[in-house]
Amino acid sequence: MQPIDIVIYHNPECGTSRNTLAMIRNAGIEPHVVEYLETPPSRAMLEQLIARAGISARDLLRQKNAPFAELGLGDESLTDDQLVDAMMAHPVLINRPLVVSPLGVKLCRPSEAVLDILPAPQQGAFAKEDGEQVVGADGQRLA
Repeated sequence: MQPIDIVIYHNPECGTSRNTLAMIRNAGIEPHVVEYLETPPSRAMLEQLIARAGISARDLLRQKNAPFAELGLGDESLTDDQLVDAMMAHPVLINRPLVVSPLGVKLCRPSEAVLDILPAPQQGAFAKEDGEQVVGADGQRLA
């Protein structure tokens, strides 16, 4: 079996990010973990991730528990370039987790969204940290 290259832009303080990482590992994949608050992506990489995910910069912008309000980022007239500028200056504004796989790039909120882009099946049951069961014992996603 060929190794599967997965990258997760991860914040270990975030439950959604931890759950996403655990589901990747539950598929038998050890991803490249980028703790983006310590090692933020370059501007070119961030713009590429946004484009490959098929989302706007605003879609990737974290509004909760971040300097969103004090920077006035709710202003709908701000361009994607201006929002990316803010994310570059304040990496905490980059929403997470962002996962890159051979099947695409996805902002995995909720965490089980990662199942859509994993090229390997879950190897067993999985429950989120809050106890919500998302994968059954047969490795299949629960409705």
